[in-house]
Amino acid sequence: MPTTSDIKKGSNIRYKKGIYTIIDFQHVKPGKGGAFVRLKLKNVETGQVLDDTMRAGASIEFIRIERKPYQYLYSDGDHFYFMDKNTYEQIPIHKDLVSGVISYLKESTDMICLFAEGKPVGVEPPMFIELTVTETEPGHKGNTVSSGTKPATTETGLKVNVPLFINVGDMIKIDTRTGEYIERV
Repeated sequence: MPTTSDIKKGSNIRYKKGIYTIIDFQHVKPGKGGAFVRLKLKNVETGQVLDDTMRAGASIEFIRIERKPYQYLYSDGDHFYFMDKNTYEQIPIHKDLVSGVISYLKESTDMICLFAEGKPVGVEPPMFIELTVTETEPGHKGNTVSSGTKPATTETGLKVNVPLFINVGDMIKIDTRTGEYIERV
């Protein structure tokens, strides 16, 4: 059975009744007492980050996470529906599992659905997404390359700071890793 000496960054393990991805780890051998492993873990389902320690040599259970491309279709309140573009199979994913990416969900957008042991455990958005600005202050003539920013709301409800020349109806590119404005499309 695998032990703490087999872990690597990016590995997925079952820990405290949840599935976690190892963000960082460090083997610690103090001068007094037994060795231990300091772990920084991210819950795959909730996105919560956890700092914890395990005794060195403790057995762990590795979990294989499958990433499959799906297309977002619609939501009905508690569930978000995704379609496999090859088989046209539709799957519902509970809103708790997509809570971190709801502001990037736009109909017909390609997403990566995460599966562990055959059941969906989360959704990853593409690296960049294009959204339409639905609400912002009007732009002013001459503000083309200014360093100032203003708040804007997109069609999905995402609030982002944009340059002063962006107007309602403009399509903008957003980096989903940081949630920041990249460019006007």
